[in-house]
Amino acid sequence: MADAMTQTIHRDPALFYWILFPISIVMILTGILRHYATTLLTSTPKKLTLPTLREQRSLLRGINTRTNAAQLSPAAFTSRRDFLIQGYKAGAFLKDPENRGKPAANPMTDPAAMEGMMGMMKGNMMMMVPQTVIMGWINAFFAGFVIMKLPFPLTIRFKSMLQSGVATRDLDVRWVSSLSWYFLNLFGLQSVFIFILGNDNAANQMAQQMSQMNPSAAGAGLFQPGADPDKMFLSEAENLEVLEHWCILDGVENRLLASI
Repeated sequence: MADAMTQTIHRDPALFYWILFPISIVMILTGILRHYATTLLTSTPKKLTLPTLREQRSLLRGINTRTNAAQLSPAAFTSRRDFLIQGYKAGAFLKDPENRGKPAANPMTDPAAMEGMMGMMKGNMMMMVPQTVIMGWINAFFAGFVIMKLPFPLTIRFKSMLQSGVATRDLDVRWVSSLSWYFLNLFGLQSVFIFILGNDNAANQMAQQMSQMNPSAAGAGLFQPGADPDKMFLSEAENLEVLEHWCILDGVENRLLASI
């Protein structure tokens, strides 16, 4: 049986050292600089007032009670549910009870909301500006180069990902272009940044995007600019009212005796 034909491209060996290494080194250095620049530009968060903190934690308490209701006995869940529903409907946990029923304030007039939006804009700027410059640098000097061949086979679906900027239909999918190497470094250097800068770093672009998409579990992310806390409390009260409670300890004696 004849062996499969192996595609060979005669390349200058210097391409490996003058394209692959520079792109990787520049991407690592850019990530390190982004981390320290983001650290310098990030302002210290202001300390929340007691009414604001109580408002956020009260809603979070209702969500946690509803989510972990199965861990509570019927009596414990009923007491918590009644207390929270009564407080939600009466507005006892609101930061500004006198503004209940009024339209939500314009987020542009809230200093805290403006500060949060400015912080998000700074983070987006620190991601977009370096990548735009690096993208232009690669397109200007390294566009169209094939720099390496992967030692393992791949399906044709990887061709568009590994051969960006090289419009050749018959090229083996294992060949990697310089532009694709840039994208692989862009999304694949998280382990390197964790090794250099630690777990809590701002160097990785994908990690920053995920952190912006997932608000913190502390409750601050629940109250976005323009949100009405009273409507959120009433909605959570309705969720608690319609929840059908069950406990993981229901019938535990029978289950234990049946397993013996």
